[in-house]
Amino acid sequence: MNSELQYRVEQFLYRHAELCDTQDWDGYLAHYAPDCEYHVPQWDSEHVHTTDPKREMSLIYYASRAGLEDRVFRIRTGKSAACTPLPRTLHQVSNIRVQARDDGLLEARVNWATFYTRFGETSYFYGRASYRLAEHGDSWLIRRQHVLLLNDTVNAVLDFYHL
Repeated sequence: MNSELQYRVEQFLYRHAELCDTQDWDGYLAHYAPDCEYHVPQWDSEHVHTTDPKREMSLIYYASRAGLEDRVFRIRTGKSAACTPLPRTLHQVSNIRVQARDDGLLEARVNWATFYTRFGETSYFYGRASYRLAEHGDSWLIRRQHVLLLNDTVNAVLDFYHL
């Protein structure tokens, strides 16, 4: 892995987080391939999480970008009482590790934390994530995002913009 590629992937992921924080939903969604998979597994036990979103419980699972598009539609139209008002978020992405995969995609593994404020309360979610990235022009499209939430409890609404 060369340093220029590492830098470009880092900048892509930082921009992705910024688009979410600024609620630029069109820009945010444009980072996802139409057939992407977005998965936040549930914990089965203290150190074991689910792996098959089609047969096991997940906190969030979208088999394609359409799931994310639906969430954005509900946010924009006020049809999601759970996220009205939307929290202010600040995503931090760190420890980005990039490697090439045999299928031509890049795998980016990150640690992340999201701080958010809603109704005068501030809290956070944190964890690890992996992204499968496909080249798209001079950038990438996210083909798969797997987010492992490490919080012991979820004391608030959990949605894609928290992760």
